[in-house]
Amino acid sequence: MRIYDISRRLTPDMATYPGEPGPAITPLKAMSAGDSANVSQLALGVHTGTHVDAPVHFIPGGAGIDAVPLDALCGPARVVAIAHPRAVTVAELAELNLSGVERVLFQTRNSALRDTRVFREDFVYIDPDAAGWLVACGVRLAGIDYLSVEAFGAPHPRTHRALLTAGVVVVEGLDLHGIRPGEYELYCLPLALTGADGAPARAVLVER
Repeated sequence: MRIYDISRRLTPDMATYPGEPGPAITPLKAMSAGDSANVSQLALGVHTGTHVDAPVHFIPGGAGIDAVPLDALCGPARVVAIAHPRAVTVAELAELNLSGVERVLFQTRNSALRDTRVFREDFVYIDPDAAGWLVACGVRLAGIDYLSVEAFGAPHPRTHRALLTAGVVVVEGLDLHGIRPGEYELYCLPLALTGADGAPARAVLVER
């Protein structure tokens, strides 16, 4: 059995969405200073690195991340390579056989940005119409290899709302570099932060 870690490493200098803080680890106790143990404090935004969006992120009164069903986050998944340079589109999705696929992870040119420390506004996103297409197909989870499924600067969060309103779990910031498109088992577990609008997650793929 081969396991692939598709989570981004959390580092202080990693790219973050504009206006959101990166991770900071502050030592509270240190054995080198005579303490009995090393203890650190972690501070970061809930949408840092690989993370899961909760419905309340864009839907007033929506569920928090602790209410996202675990059975949607774990199970058979398909990694799909997207050729379009700007967006996941209905036209490209229609050429794929996603019948019966409940979890789909989009591998785009974003994967080449995995080590880029400066946020890129021209990342590949999921077109709102494509989001509606995924909902109509019965997809339960949609993931992408950059920090948002929404186009940067979009006047309205149509993609997020189309997915989250329908109960589709949104996973962002995946590291799909070097992952072969195909069938896997996905295990993606966000921190159970009560009522939060999102949470960092550790995500892995297991070969089927």
